[in-house]
Amino acid sequence: MSEKTDFRKTLDAYRAQRGTFRLVDVPELRYLAIDGHGDPNTSTEFAEAVAALYPVAYTLKFASKRELGRDYVVPPLEGLWRADDMDSFTVARDKSRWDWTLLLMVPDWIDRARYSAAVEQVGATKDRPARLDDVRLETLAEGRCVQTLHVGSFDDEAPVLAQLHHEFIPDNGLRMTGTHHEIYLSDRRRVAPEKMRTILRQPVAPVEA
Repeated sequence: MSEKTDFRKTLDAYRAQRGTFRLVDVPELRYLAIDGHGDPNTSTEFAEAVAALYPVAYTLKFASKRELGRDYVVPPLEGLWRADDMDSFTVARDKSRWDWTLLLMVPDWIDRARYSAAVEQVGATKDRPARLDDVRLETLAEGRCVQTLHVGSFDDEAPVLAQLHHEFIPDNGLRMTGTHHEIYLSDRRRVAPEKMRTILRQPVAPVEA
C-alpha cells in the first residue's frame, strides 16, 4: 500500500505560527479554482462554490490512488480575497464588497486530462453541483510572501491584517503585491469560531529604490 501524502506536513507554505510574521517562498502550485462575490456568510454563491470544488477534488484523489498508486490528503480550502479598497478588510469589514476565489490545491502529478475526466464524472452524477461549470484548473505563482497563523473568528482578523499591512511590510522595506490569501486549517462547521486556525498570507516584493 502506498504512503498517503499530506501536503500540510510536507510543504513549508502550509506552516505558520501565531503571533509571528514569517517570510516564505511559496512554490508554483496548481489549484481547482472558482470565483465569486459578496459576503461568504450569507452568499448562496459561496456555498455553491464550495459544493462544486470538493466533489472534483475527491474524485481526483480517488483516481490518483486507483490509477497511479499515489494517495494524498485533500489539502485545506483556501481563498483569495480582493476589494477595491483594502480598508474593507482591515477597518470597515464590509463583506458585501469582497471578491473572492476559492481554491483547493491539487498535486503536480495530476494532469489536465485527469482533471477533465474528474469534472465529467462529477457532472454525470445525479447530484451535479450547480456551479460545476465554473470550476477551473489554474496555476498560482505567489513567490515571496509574508504569512502568520490567526487563531479565532474571521471577524477578529482585522487587527492582525492591519499590523501586517501597515507595520511589518513597510518596516521591512516591502510592498504588497498579489492578493490577500487565506488557508483554512479548521473546518468551520465543526470548530468553534474562537478556536479556528487560519493562515493569513500576503505576497510581497521589495520597495523599489
